[in-house]
Amino acid sequence: MDIVPQLAVFIANKPGTLAEVCDELAKANINIYALTISDTVDHAVIRMVVSNTQKALHLFGERGLLVVENDVIMVDNNNKPGSLSKVAKKLAEHKINIEYAYLATSPSSKKGLLILRVSNSKKALQVLTATEPTVA
Repeated sequence: MDIVPQLAVFIANKPGTLAEVCDELAKANINIYALTISDTVDHAVIRMVVSNTQKALHLFGERGLLVVENDVIMVDNNNKPGSLSKVAKKLAEHKINIEYAYLATSPSSKKGLLILRVSNSKKALQVLTATEPTVA
């Protein structure tokens, strides 16, 4: 569990744009650990956690893409019913708001990756780390 940088990349909302972004990251040997996309009428926002944030920022900047960087919490969470509930309850008990979250795992995996954007990353990390055995 750690605080990591997340990139929010603003792209055109049209076929092939995500493939182009992923191709550029692959060419630069940058791995995508987590990704979610939100769309609007004329653009989409890709939120992603990658293996080399600075290199990705440079790459996107060279291509004229608008990118915003912010901190999120990356949690290796148990893949079982109630795991997310435990995390959310712990944060709520300490008045830490979850602004958004995304996660994924394969059904057969023991662990999944949870990304949390919270109102106070440092406090959230302290709360979750202090209770990690019951949270994770």
